[in-house]
Amino acid sequence: MISVPSLRLNQFGVRFYEALLSGADLQTLVGFEVLSFGPGSQTTRGHHPKATGRVNWEFLERKISASEQAFQRPIIKKKIDELVAYYLQCADSGTLPAIPGSVLLVSEKRLEFAPSSGRSDAGALKLPEESGILRALDGQHRLLALHQLAEKHSLRDFQVPAVVFDSLTADQVVELFVTINSKHTKLNPSHLISLAGRRLYRDDNLAAAHDVIRTLNEDEGSPLKGSIKVLGIGKGSVTQASLADELRDVFAAIDTAGGRVAREFRENSRRFFLNYFKAAARAFPTAFAGRKYSIKSSTSLRAFIRIVPYVIAMVRKRGGDVWSAGELDAALRPWAESIGDRRFETDTVWKEKLTGGTRSGVEILARELRQGLNA
Repeated sequence: MISVPSLRLNQFGVRFYEALLSGADLQTLVGFEVLSFGPGSQTTRGHHPKATGRVNWEFLERKISASEQAFQRPIIKKKIDELVAYYLQCADSGTLPAIPGSVLLVSEKRLEFAPSSGRSDAGALKLPEESGILRALDGQHRLLALHQLAEKHSLRDFQVPAVVFDSLTADQVVELFVTINSKHTKLNPSHLISLAGRRLYRDDNLAAAHDVIRTLNEDEGSPLKGSIKVLGIGKGSVTQASLADELRDVFAAIDTAGGRVAREFRENSRRFFLNYFKAAARAFPTAFAGRKYSIKSSTSLRAFIRIVPYVIAMVRKRGGDVWSAGELDAALRPWAESIGDRRFETDTVWKEKLTGGTRSGVEILARELRQGLNA
């Protein structure tokens, strides 16, 4: 067990650590994984660029694995080369810090924190001496360049500030990674496009939820096109996370049927939800097309998603095909009269009817939508 001096931080209920790790610790603890070994200016497995005298690419590539489940982009050769040159300059001059800013690391295991006497937020973070227990969320190139520096300089007395997360779920890690890189280091848009749910998330339901949201936000025929902020970016006003939680619950409910039914629904979920929201838009044409309506708010969309198991059961009960756009259109048509567009007018009945004591607005609206189908 390695014990390192740390601060424990709390932000909006999320706890994480600011730790002081030695270069030698980082060599042991941090593992590197990329989506692929890219062509051109990227390092390519089995094809080593011309030696520069500074970077041993064969040595570095042995430290990097490629996986379809990874979210990190391919390593950029030029960036590593420049960092190694800078580190060597720092080492030779002794007047410049090499890594003055924190790198961001993620642990899949919960870590133990021991507060110091009289302080609850300062103490020691205990890290198991396991190879690759930490993954780089931000700072992967800086850390790989540091590995190269270790061939010429001892890093035992070299200290690196690191922010360590040990309580983030897989989807939170991915969203934080994309938000950091798309907003500050301008992650290539083509990399974002390649991040399908099956690559981002280990949980099948969360992966399917991500792909459904992407379809609803990007398909030309979707009534929600451009309305959702996917992975923290975009012009939409509704966050992906709020819808993903509802979708995951729907998939979990369908999973109770087990076997072929659950697998078939997950595989066809993008088509189903696209047809479902198209049918909802036909039931509320003015609200979906107008600006002064809240039908595309997080509350509304979550309520529409929440009642999907009920809609599916209703369609199947009368012998209908849930994959049929016509069947869904017929199932949702009663909303036009039983509820109507006016229900979603932002300045009138919308807020007035979403107050229900301990019941949330989503619960209230979901109940109305269910009742409206039986009217």
